[in-house]
Amino acid sequence: MITLITGGSRGLGKNMALTLADRGHDIILTYNSRKDEAEAVVAEILNKGRKAAALQLDVSKSATFQAFADDVKDALKGFDSETFDNLVNNAGIGINAPFTETTEEQFDLLVNIHLKAPVFLTQKLLPLIKDGGRIMNLSSGLARFCMPGYSVYGSLKAAVDTLTRYMAKELGARGISVVALAPGAIETDFGGGVVRDNEQVNKLIASMTALGRVGLPDDIGGAAAALLSPEARWINGMRIEASGGTLL
Repeated sequence: MITLITGGSRGLGKNMALTLADRGHDIILTYNSRKDEAEAVVAEILNKGRKAAALQLDVSKSATFQAFADDVKDALKGFDSETFDNLVNNAGIGINAPFTETTEEQFDLLVNIHLKAPVFLTQKLLPLIKDGGRIMNLSSGLARFCMPGYSVYGSLKAAVDTLTRYMAKELGARGISVVALAPGAIETDFGGGVVRDNEQVNKLIASMTALGRVGLPDDIGGAAAALLSPEARWINGMRIEASGGTLL
């Protein structure tokens, strides 16, 4: 099984890549600027006995998506395949800005990365996805509950949830299922590492979570692996939140 993960060189994407490799997946991952980080993840996957490749991609630039699809087609030759099984639209950024101070430039960047990319990148890659494959779009707990500073980000993730349902409806004829995985607050470098590094923020979110802590990358890598397993093939068009029970 071959899985393509955007933004797979760091954070949750990296954890997904390594966890899926442990489950027997070969991995194609993308990176934006840190080729060294991507190559390190590839090396870890190769050490697990799986195949892996890293390709450069800036998901904010839709004009590059066809060239990227061509790169994926070429990379698949190294996997002795013409298609791949799973696409994980994971790459993203966090911009924390109050609603009243959010700029148009910030808005446009967030739209390009979190909504435009899952639409048009998936379009370009569909000819390379196997019939019966799976697409996973990364959503967020912030599409359900609200934290100050994430009005645009959270709204776009709510749009991703709706997009997931439409994709599932229209791609079902090919046997392709589509799910949205919505992490809660996770200890990574996302958004400047505020959840991981700010003790006050960490404790506040933990106090709002039924399981009494914030999430760890392994919590999301494991959830992604479960949703991409054959046993989960009948879960389709759904938003699955992995937040430990935040603000229930």
